[in-house]
Amino acid sequence: MVPLCHFYKMNVIIMDWKPEAAKELEKIPDSVRKMAKMGIETSVEKKGRSTVTAEDVKEAVERVGALMEKDEKTTKIAVVRCDIVSETCPGVACFKAFNKRKVCFGEYGKNTEIIGFFTCGGCPGRRVFRLVDSLQKHGIDAIHLSSCMLMDTGYPRCPHIDEIKQMILKKGVKVVEGTHH
Repeated sequence: MVPLCHFYKMNVIIMDWKPEAAKELEKIPDSVRKMAKMGIETSVEKKGRSTVTAEDVKEAVERVGALMEKDEKTTKIAVVRCDIVSETCPGVACFKAFNKRKVCFGEYGKNTEIIGFFTCGGCPGRRVFRLVDSLQKHGIDAIHLSSCMLMDTGYPRCPHIDEIKQMILKKGVKVVEGTHH
């Protein structure tokens, strides 16, 4: 049997950045600059050009400016959950409790958003360490340890919960135990 392979032609366009455009790009926060640059280049390419001007950057900033401004009033939280449990649980109860501000989410007002929902990556939870670093770049205020990591019935309690909790606390982020139980 001969394997069937598909080859796609890729057009690579090298963008020329005017010095003024590069200066405008530097004004964009580090945490989103790489993404912004790709978006600006895509926009310029769609216009049939290969040179990025300061006006292109300013236009992009105006278009998505609200996303780049830091909203001091928004509380940003994340939920870390058990990798094993995630095979059978899509997180509906966690989100339902958050959306209704019930159980462990009762302390939050309307101006709170979940900016991360992820698994520990499997025992012993090493992924959490890396993702907390990433979440801190986005202004995380608190991380919830999901109920599935804490319960003794239905699922076994996470054997690494104390280490995961201490690691998050050492990073200076508030830890809340539980989501919907």
